[in-house]
Amino acid sequence: MQSTRSTWLFAAVCSLVLAAAEDARAGPVPPVVDTDFHDDGAPPPARVELGRVLFFDKILSGNLNISCASCHHPMAGTGDGLALSVGEGGRGLGVTRDTGYAEDAVHERVPRNAPPLFNLGAREFVRLFLDGRVEEDPTAPSGFSTPAGDDLPDGLDNVLAAQAMFPVTSAAEMAGQAGENEQADAAAQNRLAGPGGVWDLIAQKLRAVPAYTELFVAAFPEAIAQAEDITFVHAANAIAAYEASAWRSDNSPFDRFLRGELRALSREQRLGMNLFYGEARCGTCHIGTFQTDQLFHAIAIPQIGPGKGDNQAGYADGRDDFGRERVSGLPAERFRFRTPPLRNVALTAPYGHSGAYDTLEAIVRHYIDPVAALHHYDAGQAVRPSRPDLDARDLVVQSDPARRAAIADANEAIPVALGDREVQLLLAFLHALTDPAALDLRAEIPQSVPSGLPIWD
Repeated sequence: MQSTRSTWLFAAVCSLVLAAAEDARAGPVPPVVDTDFHDDGAPPPARVELGRVLFFDKILSGNLNISCASCHHPMAGTGDGLALSVGEGGRGLGVTRDTGYAEDAVHERVPRNAPPLFNLGAREFVRLFLDGRVEEDPTAPSGFSTPAGDDLPDGLDNVLAAQAMFPVTSAAEMAGQAGENEQADAAAQNRLAGPGGVWDLIAQKLRAVPAYTELFVAAFPEAIAQAEDITFVHAANAIAAYEASAWRSDNSPFDRFLRGELRALSREQRLGMNLFYGEARCGTCHIGTFQTDQLFHAIAIPQIGPGKGDNQAGYADGRDDFGRERVSGLPAERFRFRTPPLRNVALTAPYGHSGAYDTLEAIVRHYIDPVAALHHYDAGQAVRPSRPDLDARDLVVQSDPARRAAIADANEAIPVALGDREVQLLLAFLHALTDPAALDLRAEIPQSVPSGLPIWD
């Protein structure tokens, strides 16, 4: 009798959430399965291990001083805890990462928040970066549309591998500044492919390390027999395999609930789930298996930091960030950014393309009335380096009523009537998206890397 009652109750609760999801145009939310991922969730182990050490090895950077993990660290939710990353030239880790000061300051900072990496190995992620500038494109020679255009080499396994090709080409992220090293010089001249290009120069460094040759041969036995066969495409494919394996997260209470565990969610979490897919309308954009429509939306997130070099009419300081318009060229897509997936969202602060909101509650409250939140934004919550010379420059756009109004005018998010109780219920549900395995990722950090370079400063 109890079993029958539990079965009926589970079916009733599922019916409620799926009906609410339909009302929010979200559709049913299916549980995650292996086939949702590239390689059916099981990339070759040798390839994963190669990708792991590459992810933590500073040999990929121009000045040998930064790795992928510097901005996407396991101990910071695969981000760095900062509103805006401190890339090439920075020192330290996470929120303690230092830009230096005066003559010792880094040349530039990364102008956007470091997005988390959870579940990006899923097949449904066909475009990456906050503006989607790397995406699958069957009409392109390489199969991908990227900033490299036709120079992007063939042989990349998926869009996650295509994405891995680009941080090493960025002066702010990993290449360094022109005049500092060959990799930086090539990047500054936009020489990415071919002999002497960024990707070839990195491959040369990897070929010179015997331990890497062994790892590449083991990871790609059909393509690599000797050091000379190694290319950066192989490295990117390995990094993608590692990221897809290490950062897969699909065992949260919500995931277990979808698989039929009635008691996986508490009463408050179930109420929050119904609110999420119902009255709060979160499920309008955060839809599907990984709670993202994979599209781009303008939601009036405050613009802080150095910007991406864009300028609104009448300005020439480059402090704006036009988001998706930078890729599409469509003014209608100005200030739009990709809808983020939500697994482990409680672990991945700060939030927003500029990292403007430091807590999950703050970003949830932003959605109550995005335009009002924009105009009353408290910049003190943004986690930025402690440098007095940055304060005024970082807030140029946010402090300007006209530029703030332009961001407000582009807003697409409709205000919702949520009280404190509803906010707390939503937060309870969002915490139910945390996979317990993501709470302690220390085992992902290798003790050493083949280059012999220190993993941390």
